[in-house]
Amino acid sequence: MSQGAMIDEKIRETIMAAPEALLDDTDIMRALVAANERTMGGNIVDLRGIAMERLESRLDRLEDTHRSVIAAAYDNLAGTNQIHRAVLRMMEPTKFEDFLKDLGGDVADILRVDSIRLVLESVSKAEDPALRKLGDVLAVAEPGYVETYVTQGRNTPLRQVTLRQVQPAKDSLFGDKSDFIRSEACLVLDFGEGRLPGMLLMGSEDPHQFNQAQGTDLLAFFGGVFERAMRRWLG
Repeated sequence: MSQGAMIDEKIRETIMAAPEALLDDTDIMRALVAANERTMGGNIVDLRGIAMERLESRLDRLEDTHRSVIAAAYDNLAGTNQIHRAVLRMMEPTKFEDFLKDLGGDVADILRVDSIRLVLESVSKAEDPALRKLGDVLAVAEPGYVETYVTQGRNTPLRQVTLRQVQPAKDSLFGDKSDFIRSEACLVLDFGEGRLPGMLLMGSEDPHQFNQAQGTDLLAFFGGVFERAMRRWLG
């Protein structure tokens, strides 16, 4: 190498004092590899350089996957804590009226949903004064309504938890909020032998809060706890 091509002596001393700093700098290493390829000419294939590029690409993908796994773990932990807090709040009331009030208030706030409705199948009419005084959270429906609502009348298995996006509907169970609800979670409830089923319906204005690609384990757990709480009240 000619004297004119020599790098500055101070820079050279810095590099010689800490050469590992260059190895840790991705941009500098890419520049050095590119400079090496230019010195070899266009007719020479640097297999080592190609291998390095492929390794860098694989490392980038691994790092992206790692970040995605970490993010998913944090989301799952946050969701678990959220469900636990909602369950604890749900277990506090000593009266059924307070239980329903909290369900549409504090519990809905903890779960970050815009509306919660409890649907009970019954032969009693919704106009019954004893049912009306329980508030807007409770909705009474005729036998068979829950399965029809969840499956939308199709011949499909009835799942415990169904997540989906919805379109505004004036006759929706969400009442005054129907025009704003864009996604919902349907939790089918089993109150035990000899009792008609029910459904816990959660609605959100966010169309992406509930969708079919999401896991349902936490909501299934919440639904199981809710079933047991309701059996106490129904008993």
